[in-house]
Amino acid sequence: MNITFTSRKTTLDDKFRERAQKKLDKFDRFFEDANGSVTVTQERNRYTVEVTIKASGMFYRAEKTTTEMFDSLESVTDSLFRQIIKNKTRLEKRLRVGAFQEAPGMSADEVVDEEYRVVKSKRFSVKQMMVDEAILQMNMLDHEFFLFRNGENGNINLVYKRKDGNYGLIEPDELTY
Repeated sequence: MNITFTSRKTTLDDKFRERAQKKLDKFDRFFEDANGSVTVTQERNRYTVEVTIKASGMFYRAEKTTTEMFDSLESVTDSLFRQIIKNKTRLEKRLRVGAFQEAPGMSADEVVDEEYRVVKSKRFSVKQMMVDEAILQMNMLDHEFFLFRNGENGNINLVYKRKDGNYGLIEPDELTY
């Protein structure tokens, strides 16, 4: 797996990089061709480790914050592993053949497959507006996200409120079928 390391407000030593590489190499049994990124951020006395794996057009992401950088790494890789095992029946078509035959740590009895249920469906017209207007509309509705047609390029976009209080914009790259 190709791994990219990013650090914010901290420095990463070789020991951490080697440990992260070793932990993420264990995911190679699930993916044929994957790219990973590890981002470490230090805020006050807490380390946030975010791991994103992109494989077969899917993204797998987890983020954990603790007082120790290595503890955050351990926790985030365990979380990613549990995500993949939990959703194994849905992911088997995208993952490497036989990936779950050798998966240690969880028995088949422990894995509970949840059924995704759509409990509400809603239709509405998508208005053309600028990003600032969409954020204003989202705030007036007291929603966490808002779907709109971007006035600059005509694409369907989504604005959302981030945990840090700022806003995010999701734009489609291009349509693929």
